[in-house]
Amino acid sequence: MPLSDDPKVNVTADQLVKGLRGAFHTPREFRAAHARGKLVGGTFTPSAEAGNLSKAPHFNHPVPLIVRFSSSTGLPQIPDTDPNGMPRGMAVRFVLSEDGHRHTDIVFHSTKAFPARTGEEFLEVLAAIGDGSIGEYLDAHPAAARFVNEPKPFPISFGTLAYFGLHAFRLVPETGRETIVRYLIEPVAGVHTLSAEEVAQKSSTYLFDELEEHLSTSPVEFKLLAQIAEAGDPTNDVTKHWPESRKKVELGIIKLEESVVEPQDAREQKRIIFDPIPRVDGVDASDDPLLEIRAAVYLIGGKERRAAPVVSAAAVA
Repeated sequence: MPLSDDPKVNVTADQLVKGLRGAFHTPREFRAAHARGKLVGGTFTPSAEAGNLSKAPHFNHPVPLIVRFSSSTGLPQIPDTDPNGMPRGMAVRFVLSEDGHRHTDIVFHSTKAFPARTGEEFLEVLAAIGDGSIGEYLDAHPAAARFVNEPKPFPISFGTLAYFGLHAFRLVPETGRETIVRYLIEPVAGVHTLSAEEVAQKSSTYLFDELEEHLSTSPVEFKLLAQIAEAGDPTNDVTKHWPESRKKVELGIIKLEESVVEPQDAREQKRIIFDPIPRVDGVDASDDPLLEIRAAVYLIGGKERRAAPVVSAAAVA
């Protein structure tokens, strides 16, 4: 996972990491965003349709998974009942070799909206938050206002949320025409959320507690879907939605199980760096300018984490 060949991308990414860490006074051993999280393991079993759309290995035979569920902000101990912890994150790693060195990732969060189309625009958002002008900024920037105002209900569990991959990708088969898609994840158990009164009765760790308890007795399952683009659908702007009428194809089943739960140690949380760019034959990145920025942000932040002293597992989880 290299840094971008474009020096401007790397400079912007470094500024974003510094801005995010500064906003929450996040220690270097934690992620600058989505600092609180938990790793679990499982398997992905592709559908027959997935193999028709892409020659990528994970779309043609079952592969192991590493999944990280997380809460927003750079606060490592943000309560699960804090509204600032939304949207929730779900990062999915498809492990493509026995030694784990070959892999490809998809990064999701639990709302369709995102406040900025480019890294530079996201820096403007952080600056407006920092100097107190965010109200005026939202008035002048509909995409950022849409992200703030998008409903973000508290889930019953991480396993009862839908998750959205905001970027467009090109699925490439062995033969035939490529297909432009956006990924989304639907919980097999259905989407179930809590009322404000119910949230008030929950503990500050209820989401992570529920995940651990659930996995001790039964799997957590999701459907990985692809929304198929049609002519004119934007591929370079995460702030613009495609119409709900666009065809959706099931690519396979994500099954998370206790038997393959990743060790919840601080070293593993620090080590793993998810990559929004696929870097696998059969899936190509689109022209979305935010992809390179996010990849550079994750890599810069990940290198900082790896260089920082190891903290306790309880602090990282």
